[in-house]
Parts: sequence; C-alpha cells; structure tokens
Amino acid sequence: MLVQLDPAAPEPLYRQLRAAIAREIEAGRFAAGELLPSSRALAADLDLSRNTVNLAYQELTAEGFLESIPRVGYAVNRDLRRYLAEVPAATPSPHISWETRMGDLGDDLPHVVRSPERHSEPYAFVVGEPDVSLFPTAAWMRAMRTAMTSDHIGASLGDRFDMDDPLLIDMLAKHVLPARGINAAADEVLITMGSQNGLYLVSRALLDRNKRVAVEEPGYPDARHIFKRRGARLVPVPVDDQGMVVPRSLKSIDLVSVTPSHQYPTNVTLSVGRRQQLLAQADAQDFVIVEDDYDSEFRYQGRPTPSLKALDDSGRVVYLGSFSKFLAPGLRLGYVVADAPLISRLRDLRRYMLRHPPGLLQRTMGLMIEAGDYLRSVRRSRHALKDKWERCVECVAEHVPWEASLPSGGLSLWLPGPEGFDAVAAAADALTEGVVVEAGSVCFLREPAPRNHLRLGFAGTRKEAIEPGIAALGAILRRKLA
Repeated sequence: MLVQLDPAAPEPLYRQLRAAIAREIEAGRFAAGELLPSSRALAADLDLSRNTVNLAYQELTAEGFLESIPRVGYAVNRDLRRYLAEVPAATPSPHISWETRMGDLGDDLPHVVRSPERHSEPYAFVVGEPDVSLFPTAAWMRAMRTAMTSDHIGASLGDRFDMDDPLLIDMLAKHVLPARGINAAADEVLITMGSQNGLYLVSRALLDRNKRVAVEEPGYPDARHIFKRRGARLVPVPVDDQGMVVPRSLKSIDLVSVTPSHQYPTNVTLSVGRRQQLLAQADAQDFVIVEDDYDSEFRYQGRPTPSLKALDDSGRVVYLGSFSKFLAPGLRLGYVVADAPLISRLRDLRRYMLRHPPGLLQRTMGLMIEAGDYLRSVRRSRHALKDKWERCVECVAEHVPWEASLPSGGLSLWLPGPEGFDAVAAAADALTEGVVVEAGSVCFLREPAPRNHLRLGFAGTRKEAIEPGIAALGAILRRKLA
C-alpha cells in the first residue's frame, strides 16, 4: 500500500492516512473482505503512533469503507467493494441535467428587474422601496418583547398546524377591516406571507388551463405571471382616468383581477359607478373578482372610496390586503378575506406550502394593533408620504417637459410621455447620472409594449433629494425629446 504523508501539511496525519487508504480501496487494490494491516504493524511501517492509525481506521469504518471484525481486525467492507466494482473508476459520472427534469413554467412574460445597488444612487426613485425611517421600531420591539412573555410565548413559538393567531384575526376584524367597510368573521380571514402569497394561493384554488382571467392593461406584472403559470388565458382590459374600463360583457371570463383603490401602475381610483357595474356583471355573468388593495391607506386628498368587498352582497369578491407596504416589505405579512369555503381551501393549500406564517410575527402584529400603535403608524406614514407626494407633483409640473395628470394617492408616479418618446433609453441615461427611475413597458401585456411611460417611486426617496433629482431627470428628458 502506497502511503505518502506530509507532517508539515495543515491536515492532520490521521486524515491524510484515511484519504490514502480510501483511495487504495476505491482503486481496487484490496479484495472484498481482505484484512488490512493491524494498527500496530501499520504504525510501525509508517513511523506513526497507533492512535493515529486507529483514528484513521475508525473514520473509514464510520464511512462504510471498512468493517470491524472482533478479535481479528479491520477488513474491506464486502458491500462497498461490490458497489465499487459496479462503477468503473475511470469513467466520471455525468452531471445531472436539471433542465430536463424541471417542468416548463408556461410563462414568457417580461419580468420586473431591480438591482439592489440602485438604492445607493443619489436620486433613487425606486418603485416599492419604503422609507425605513418611518418604520415604528420602538413600537414593534415593544410588541415583540411582549410576544415573548409567558402570556404570549406559546402563541408566538408554537406550531399552529394550519391555523392563524386568533389575536391577529380578532384585531384585523375589529380595527383594520372596518376602515375599508369590511365586516368579516374569523373563518373568513387567512393570514399570508404578503398579498402576493395570497394571490398565488387564490390562483391555485380557482384557476387552471381552461380558465380566462381579465387583467388591467397596463397592470401588475407579477399577478400576470402567477395567473399564466397556472395555465390561465389572460384577457387585457384597458384602463383610463377612472380605472378599469369595464366591458359591456365579461361572460366568458372566470376571474377579474383589479386594483381599485390605486390602480397599478397608474394610481387612478376605480369610480363608484364602475365598481357597481363590475359587481353587477359578476352576479349576472358568474365570475369572481380578486381585489388587490395593496396600498389603500395612502390616499392624500378626499375621502377614501369603500372597497369592492364592502359593496359585495354575493360573496364574489376575494379581498387581498397587506401590512408590508407601509411597515416594511421584508416582513411579508398580509391577509385574504373571502367566504369561508374558499378560505378553508386556501388554508389547506397553505398548510402544505408553509403551514402558517411565523407565529412570532403574527402575535407581534396583533399586539401592535391592540395597543393602537399600528393605526398611529399608518397616520404618521400617510402624513410623511403626503408631503413627499406634494413635493413630487410640484417638481414634475416644473421640470418634466410634458403635462402629467397625477392622481392623489399611491406610492409612485406614472408619467406617460409623448408618442415616440423612449422611456427605456431615458431610464438608462438617467441611471448614468445617478437618477433611478423605471420604464413602464413591463406593465403592458400587448405587444409591442408601449415604451413611452416612466415610473417614479417616492416612498423611500429622501425629501431633500426630490427637487434636484426630478430637475436632473427633467434635463435628461428634454435632451431625449430634442
């Protein structure tokens, strides 16, 4: 047996010896069941201590290379030798091809792509980026500490199987949903890992390859990906300054996906008349409405419009809400409100996906709402974001070289440019000057997608950066139009 050991190497001698013996066995230089030299003999041959040899033999035995025979010694494992004989040592195994094993997603739609590095640019108008300074850190930590006390630790750390925290459900029903005009029983609410997780669960429950889904055009790209990956056929419905333009007939539609409070991405509010029209057609033509109310809290002028769910008498509206938009996207906490039979099915689907959202997050959020800190934080965030929105509107009117109609709500601005304007190229040019904006073409389903729309997120932008940032953007836009 050829064994070469290096006392100066960082690897211990017993590990070097173990590797050398394993190579000899794999190369077939020992017959199945053949005895190896005794530890005393091998130690003498290699000028090692018996402890070093014994450690090597013990590791090889634990790994299945050797078997210990009482009062005899160590022999090559017979089963291992048979296995090694079946695999030619000189032929490397081909690497597994995952591409041939993974199914087709059935999704060729464009994706929203955002680089984390963009947040560090001086004028970062990143869509969906929160202002972390507004996070209620003290209130959250206070609620989390309470959640870990003896009265609550069972709810925070226990396995609820497929159920939700009853405190959070109760607080939602009493203090959050009524503001949207919704009355819901405990069995009509499901906690999710954000509203998008809720949308995914709903699509799993209601859609397949035979279903048709009406989506807003332009609209929320991630919703389209979710629906299409279920095999559903997407039917675009245009949007104007009053929201979705409800067609005269939706008879062939199985599900309508809508963002009525602040339409994604235009931020317009679905008019009351169209809400009533959509609900009437849902009853008459037998389809389901999924209402994604992702940022209804952020209305800066006028009174909020009641949710579709609040106007729904037949149970056809499935309501998606989120805590993530105003608190922090990283919390991933939202909820679905729907009739009890659908919630029961969603709960079953969620159970085999993730059982339930973390108990500690649920109990902490429930305690925050109970203490009044949640609603105080909403009011504080709305006030701060209203100041930013007003500043953005003023600066867009002054610096953007075309007239823009900006609805009074949401967390971003939608800027349709003139025909022929290339927003994709403008966003790329702006980035070279430290201004982060987003082209809106990804929000369109039709092909070729219009390239003349820009999106500016302002929630996470420093207020003092708004004016110089939009001024710099305006200069870039004027050059592109020249």
